[in-house]
Parts: sequence; structure tokens; C-alpha cells
Amino acid sequence: MTEIPDIDLTNLEVLRDPFAAYGRARERAPLARILAPGLGTMWALTRYDGAKAMLSDPRFELNADSYMRPDVPESCLVYMRTMQEMEGPEHARLRRLVAPAFTARRAAEFRPRIEPIVQRLLNDLPGHAEQGAADLLQHFARPLPMEVICELVGIPEPDRPRWSEYGAAIATGAGQRFAEAIPNIMEDAKAAVARRRAEAGDDLLSDLIRTQAEDGDRLTDTEMVTLVWQLVLAGQTPTNLIANAVDVLVSHPDQLAALRDDTGLMPRAVEELMRWCGPQLLSIPRYAREDAEIGGVLVRTGERVTVAIAAANRDPRAFTDPDRLDIGRAAGPAGHLGFAHGPHFCLGASLARVQTEVALMALLRHFPDLALADGPEEGRRALDPGTWRLTSLPVAVHA
Repeated sequence: MTEIPDIDLTNLEVLRDPFAAYGRARERAPLARILAPGLGTMWALTRYDGAKAMLSDPRFELNADSYMRPDVPESCLVYMRTMQEMEGPEHARLRRLVAPAFTARRAAEFRPRIEPIVQRLLNDLPGHAEQGAADLLQHFARPLPMEVICELVGIPEPDRPRWSEYGAAIATGAGQRFAEAIPNIMEDAKAAVARRRAEAGDDLLSDLIRTQAEDGDRLTDTEMVTLVWQLVLAGQTPTNLIANAVDVLVSHPDQLAALRDDTGLMPRAVEELMRWCGPQLLSIPRYAREDAEIGGVLVRTGERVTVAIAAANRDPRAFTDPDRLDIGRAAGPAGHLGFAHGPHFCLGASLARVQTEVALMALLRHFPDLALADGPEEGRRALDPGTWRLTSLPVAVHA
């Protein structure tokens, strides 16, 4: 029997270079044992085929235990159980009602409403500069998704600064500030739904209020508030993907030059960047509904299983020369798992792709000589076992 490698999430070597650490585990075995501080152990699939199969295997379920609940008022909990925690008919019903609003076509139609938001944030960037450098993460990549969500769900302009504060709080991922923002988000989301019940607009909530399935089914107000909460949570993916992409492109000048020469490569580039430096290192844990053999190991009922996305997305069995960044990489039979796979494939993937494309395209135009500002690189990368993300991204700017 193949020896199962252990991956300790307190190990600095793992935190500093998870792609190398998970890659070594992948080449030893298709399954690894994750040692997570405060959470015990869980199984991690390291190879692409097994990972993809598990993500659509009904023997492994997402549920409320897959998520860490912050300490919030009990009245908020009813809005925090998103589709990600549902399975079977319950999940399928909500997905059927909501999915038409998140198609690739709808995301492309929304692009013209994203572009002015991106341009305004870039125009404001020099005003945040100190000694010729501005933090692109803090003043561009982080506020952008929440601005887009406000536009998407029809938040009035006067309320948007408050929602930007919510986004910054949720970006912390945990802690008091995170927990304190949640009741305010729920109250404002309820107000937004009530406003659109009274007067429709050109936004997602109005569309969902108008939408009725053939059987007469509609989303309830609670379900729409929950969807807004899910969008706020998911909004952190574009933040970290855009920041990671800029960091990576600057350190790969040949790829940056190729993208400047042919911006038609942008859709491919976004897919490749999501594969190569996507922010999610591990999938949300699933629980075994029954004893199941996976990767040659018997996983017992109730045990947790995750996908080591950082390993699967660089599996040489699925991708040619996987450790090489290639923004022109043609789509092959193996699509990356950065947005998951199966019934719980990321609902907002198309919107995240378009948002990232618009952001990177505008950055290339705005910064003909895009470069990181001089200064120590130590400390710019968070030591986060679940998310590959930066804590700052200072770039050289000129007024």
C-alpha cells in the first residue's frame, strides 16, 4: 500500500509555497492527510482525476459543518445557509431559479457596467500614493468586487460607501470585525429586497423578483437575502485573483509582454492565471455519507474530504508542463478546478472571469510600464493555509 503523506498546515514551508508542498504530496500518492490546527485531520485528493470525480460524487456532501460559523445574532443564521450547504432537490431548486441570472451571456452583458467602476478606481489611485507607490490591493482589487456587487443588486449610490466597509470587513475572513459586519449586511440586504419589491429596477434583485419557474416557484425574500450574502462572500475571489495575477505577470515579463501585444489572449490568460495562482488552495470540505474507497484508502462515514486544488491544478497527468505559466495555453480536456466542479461549480464564475478580464485590461492600458514599487517583499503574502493571497501590492504610480 502506498504511504499516505501528511501535510501540516502549521508548517511554514507549506504556507510559504503550498504549490511545491502539495505537488510533492501529489507525486507520492493520490491522497494526503491534512493536519489542520484546531480542526483535526481531513483527507485531501491531490491528483486531478480523483479530485474532479470527488467533487461530483454524491457520496460526499457539503453541509453546515463544512463552514465555520462566526459568533453572530441568531436572527442572522437563517440567511447564512447558502446553496453551498445544500444538496439534492433543495440545492437543485435554488440553482434552477438563480442560474439564468449568472450565465456567461449575462456576465458579458454586464461588462459595460463594470468598466466605469474599474476606470474610476484607477483614476483615483494616484491620490492614494505615498512616495510614488500605491497599494493596488487596498485601493483597487479589494474594493472592486463590492462595487460590482452593489451595481449588480441595485444598491443606491449613497449607501455604497457603507457596503464598501462591509466588503473590507468580510475580506478579513474571520474575527470580530467580520462578525460585526454580518448583521448590518443582512439588514441592508433585506432593505434592498424590500425596495425592489416596491419598485423594480435594472438589477439582479429585480430580475429574480420577476422570475417565476414554470411550476410557479419563486425565490422567497429570505432566499434573496441569502443570495446577496453569498455574493458578498464570493466577492473575495476576484479580489485575490486580480492581485495574484498582477503579482505573477510582473514577475513573468515575457507573459506580460505577450498579453500586451495581444489582448485577445485575455480570456485564456484569466483561465491560466486561475489555474496557476488561483486563490483557493483547498476546496470546502465535504463529509462522507458512507464508507467509501477513495485513492486506494477507505474513508469512513463522517470523515472530511477536500481537494488540494493547488496540487490538482498542476497535475502533469492532466496538464502539459503544468508548472509553467502560459497565458496562451489552449483549453484542453482538463479544465482547472479553481471554480470547483459538479453541482457546486461556482455560480458566479462567469461574472468573476469578466470582472478579472476588465480589471487586467484596464491595468495594462493605465500602466504602460506596470511594475511593483521598490521595497521589501517579505510580509506581502499572507500565511493563510486556505487562501493564496497577498496582504499588500504596492505599485509605482505617477500623478
